[in-house]
Amino acid sequence: MLRRLLGLLLLSAAGASVGAAASLAFTSDTLGAATATTPRCTAAGLSVIQNLSGTTVISATVGVLPAACGGATLQVTVNNGTVNATGSAAVPAGGGSVTVTLASAPAVATAEQTDLVLIGP
Repeated sequence: MLRRLLGLLLLSAAGASVGAAASLAFTSDTLGAATATTPRCTAAGLSVIQNLSGTTVISATVGVLPAACGGATLQVTVNNGTVNATGSAAVPAGGGSVTVTLASAPAVATAEQTDLVLIGP
């Protein structure tokens, strides 16, 4: 008798929780990516020269920066497939070229990736 009573209590509790879940409201919210147009100071190609010390990359010189990029912050990342090294520097008011010293010195590799990001002006 006690088992039946406990069984009925458990069954009714399970039914109540299912009933509560069934009353939850669903919304049609979705996840998605938004896009925003961002102004560019240049769409032209830039020159990139890696400066070496022995067999490691210690900095990168980025050239052909137009005056419209003056005051921006240039971020450089060098990836040799094993290590990422980053650094940043301010672009002079008249543009031109900027040498960005890297925080660490990755070894030169057969295949490397150098990423440039201009933030601002």
